[in-house]
Amino acid sequence: MKRLLVVYHSQSGNTEKLVRAVVRGAQCESEVEVECRRAFDTSLEDLVACDGVVFGTAEYNGYMSGALKDFFDRTFYPAQERVTNKPYAVVVSAGNDGTIAVQHIERIARGYPLKRIAEPLIVVGIVDESAEARCEELGETFAAGLAYGIF
Repeated sequence: MKRLLVVYHSQSGNTEKLVRAVVRGAQCESEVEVECRRAFDTSLEDLVACDGVVFGTAEYNGYMSGALKDFFDRTFYPAQERVTNKPYAVVVSAGNDGTIAVQHIERIARGYPLKRIAEPLIVVGIVDESAEARCEELGETFAAGLAYGIF
């Protein structure tokens, strides 16, 4: 059984809607266990134990959430050589354009190093059914890739 970890922070609820849609999509794959955790509650052990990870964050002042940054700060050095080339994806709920937040996350991810398996999914403004459908598709695709050994 493969394991997909979804790490996120949400203050307004928009990012949580997006990651819950990722989880719904991923749960369509019976060969993958999905664990969704708030960034402050996610540990190094959670990251090491998973086979892939989705990072979900809101964009704050053009940057990722402080909680997600805290997760990276707590796990970055201890994870060295323990998570090499694990697949990851990024979901951003943005009030602006989300690109700078994604750039910072990708820069950190390269340092672990993790392997990006999908284009970042950025939702600007209101989280609507279309945004949730794109997130479900991302979750389903990610889980299928894990289950079939593609990632």
